[in-house]
Amino acid sequence: MTGPHRDCPVRPAVPALPPPNVLLLAATQALMLSVVVMAMAFGALLGAALAPDRSLATLPIAVMVVGTAIVSLPAAFFMRRHGRRSGFLLGALLGLGGSLLCAHAVATQDFALFVVGHLLLGAYQGFANYYRFAAVEASDPAHAARAISLVVAGGIVAAFVGPQLGQWSRDWLPAARFAGAYLAQGGLTLVALALLGRLRLPPVAASHGGDARPLGEILAQPALQVSVFGAATGYAVMIMAMTATPLAMVGCGLPTENVTPVIQWHVVGMFAPSFFTGHLVRRFGAPRVMQAGFALLLLHVWIALAGVDFLHFLSALILLGVGWNFAFIGGTALLTQTYRPAEQIRVQAVNEAAVFGLVACASLSAGWLYDRFGWAALNLATVPLIALALLAASRQHGRA
Repeated sequence: MTGPHRDCPVRPAVPALPPPNVLLLAATQALMLSVVVMAMAFGALLGAALAPDRSLATLPIAVMVVGTAIVSLPAAFFMRRHGRRSGFLLGALLGLGGSLLCAHAVATQDFALFVVGHLLLGAYQGFANYYRFAAVEASDPAHAARAISLVVAGGIVAAFVGPQLGQWSRDWLPAARFAGAYLAQGGLTLVALALLGRLRLPPVAASHGGDARPLGEILAQPALQVSVFGAATGYAVMIMAMTATPLAMVGCGLPTENVTPVIQWHVVGMFAPSFFTGHLVRRFGAPRVMQAGFALLLLHVWIALAGVDFLHFLSALILLGVGWNFAFIGGTALLTQTYRPAEQIRVQAVNEAAVFGLVACASLSAGWLYDRFGWAALNLATVPLIALALLAASRQHGRA
C-alpha cells in the first residue's frame, strides 16, 4: 500500500508564485501609477495657478484622461502588430516626454505646455492600462483574476511613493516650485523603462487561435455591456471626485498640506483591496463584487455631503477608492469571460475606449461643476450614474 506514512504530516499546498512577467508588470504598474498620482495631487492646484480662468484648473487632469482615451484604440492595434513589450516601451517614452515637458512648463509658467505635458502622461497610461490584460495572457486561465488583482495591487506602492516623492522633490528647483516633482516623475519612468525591457511576453498573435465572431454579436452580450458600463462608471465617478478634491479642500479653508494624506489614503483605498478582490470575484462572482463597489460609491457621496472637515474628505476618499477597486476589477474580470482568444484585442480596445471616453467626460466636467455649483452639487451629479450601474450589476447577477 502506497501513500504517506501515518507519522508524516501532510504538508499544505503552497500557492504557486506568480510568473516573473506578472511581477514585472505589477512593478511597472506601481511606477506608472506613482506618476499618475503625482499628477493628480499637483495638477489641479498648479492648473489653478497657471490657468487664465479658475474654471480651467482641472483641465490638465482632464486632458490627461483624454490622452488615455485617445490612445487606447491605437495602442491595442500597435501591440497586436508589434507586441506588448514594444507598446509598453513606447508608452513609457511618451510618459517621460510628458514629465519633462510639464517641468519646463512649470518653470516657464506656460499653461498650454503644462496641458500638453499631461496629454502625454495620459498617453503613457493609455498603453499601461493593458498591463492587466498582459498579466492574464501570462497566466493560466484559473489564475486570471489573481493576476489582474496583483497587477492592480502594484498601485499600493503609488499611494506612498507618488505623494511623498512629490512633496520631497517639489522644491528641488527653488526658482520653479513643483518643477522638481515632474523631474522626479521622469526618474520613475526611467526605472519603468528598464523593467519593461526585461519582459518576455508571448506574441499577441499567439493567443488569437480559433474563430472570431462579428463585433456586433460580441458587443450584444449583456455581460459585456454590464462589465464595460460598470468599470466606466466606477472610474468616472472616482476621477471626478478625486480631481476636484484638492480644490474643494483648499476652497473650504483646509491647508494645502492636508491634500497629500487625503490623496495618499485614497490611493491606498484604491489598491489595497486588490490583494483579496480576486478571491472575492472567484467566491461571489464579478457582478456581486461590482454591486458592493457601487454601494460603497454611494456611501462616499453621503459622507462627502455630510461635512467639509478633514475627516469627511479623508473617509469619503478612502471609500471612493475601495468602491472604484471593486467596480473596476469586477468589471475587468467579467469582461475576460465574454470573449474568445481571437477576439481579445478588439474587445479590449473597445472596452478601454469606452471606459476612458466616459472618464474623460467626467474629468472635463469636474472643474466646471465645482467652479459653478460647488462640491455638494458635483457629488450629487454622480448619484444617477452609480444607481444605474448598481441596477445593471444586480440584473447580471440574477442572470448568472
